[in-house]
Amino acid sequence: MHTLSTPSSPNSEGSGAAWPFQRRKVFDWLINDTRNERFIDNIFVELGKRLVEDGVPVARATLHFRIHHPQWLGARILWRSGLQEADIQTFDYGIEETARFQNSPISAIKNGAREVRQRLDDLGPDANSTFRDLSAEGLTEYVAWPLPHTLGKEHVVTFATDQAGGFTDDQIAYLADLLPALALVSEIRLKNRLARTLLETYVGPHASEQILAGATRRGSGVTVGAAILICDLRDFTSISDMWPRDDVIELLNGYFDAMSEPIARHGGEILKFMGDGLLAIFPLSDPKACHNLVRAISEAQAALDTLNEEHVRKGRNPLGYGIGVHVGDVMYGNIGSATRLDFTVIGPAVNIASRLENLTKSLGRPVILSKDFVEMSCQADAFESLGSHTLRGLDRPIDVFGLKASESATAHEPAE
Repeated sequence: MHTLSTPSSPNSEGSGAAWPFQRRKVFDWLINDTRNERFIDNIFVELGKRLVEDGVPVARATLHFRIHHPQWLGARILWRSGLQEADIQTFDYGIEETARFQNSPISAIKNGAREVRQRLDDLGPDANSTFRDLSAEGLTEYVAWPLPHTLGKEHVVTFATDQAGGFTDDQIAYLADLLPALALVSEIRLKNRLARTLLETYVGPHASEQILAGATRRGSGVTVGAAILICDLRDFTSISDMWPRDDVIELLNGYFDAMSEPIARHGGEILKFMGDGLLAIFPLSDPKACHNLVRAISEAQAALDTLNEEHVRKGRNPLGYGIGVHVGDVMYGNIGSATRLDFTVIGPAVNIASRLENLTKSLGRPVILSKDFVEMSCQADAFESLGSHTLRGLDRPIDVFGLKASESATAHEPAE
């Protein structure tokens, strides 16, 4: 492996005296004809095909991006000759501490190399594992360059060929000339994806779509029918007072994982975490929304049981929780100050769900559901009556229900 100087730009003398028409054509395509393509992986696949058509024998190419995601440090987009779609792989936090990464050409670029160019058809015994793997694929030469984005951000692009003798110098210059256009095109798509990822992370997938579609004005929103779930952790104040900070954070993360994953898996949308509680809705546009909510609760309870077994093994008390469930129309949209908005749901139905969650404390049941929800769910045999109870703010008592113990693990499919 060896490092060379920074690749030349399209207007530099390092590219040669003339810039061939095909090279200008691909550059112009990147700049002018990709504006309607939303995804960089599709553009990258098309770029690979166009390079091959124009006589640059690229057999393999990759883009390596750092991404702002709660689960992953980065992603790699891989294209090989003949593929119609790119292979996208994500990488966990901590990969940069592995020996394989630290010995890789991507690490060399990260540490300041402006170019890594390596022949693969005559590797020595000390060649690193990345180059040995590429050579085993029949590739003959590899080149990697930094892909600069604004504000000092850098990513990496690589190309490899299976042409006998590797790339020619003119082919290397051809690829280097395309880097400014590829950097521009990829940054636009990466920032679009980043905006989506951040919105999905903090407000959920459905709300993020509404916001990206233009729902950014205070008071904007729609009335939707939804099954509403509100969950709250018991005795969290005393736990947070007595436990070390890192243990409290670990506890909350485990609790929210147990609750959130089944909700998302069954089509619910978590609109907010409220300290040690959460608010989620299952829109009634899905005819199985109520059934899916019950399934989500059952799976969340099983996950919480597993989590509590671990707490008991560590000598801690098991976590208690309360879940209130109601159904009705809610206003789904933006509320807040002139400059700080919250995309959420409000309305009497949300208030009733909250009151039902609070009722779990006095009734000693972890899940309480309203009669309206039970009647809409078409799963009468999954519930048992807990009588009529007066809720704060309501003029008359309402009938409430709990999950039958025998039904808490598996809810019946609703009738079609």
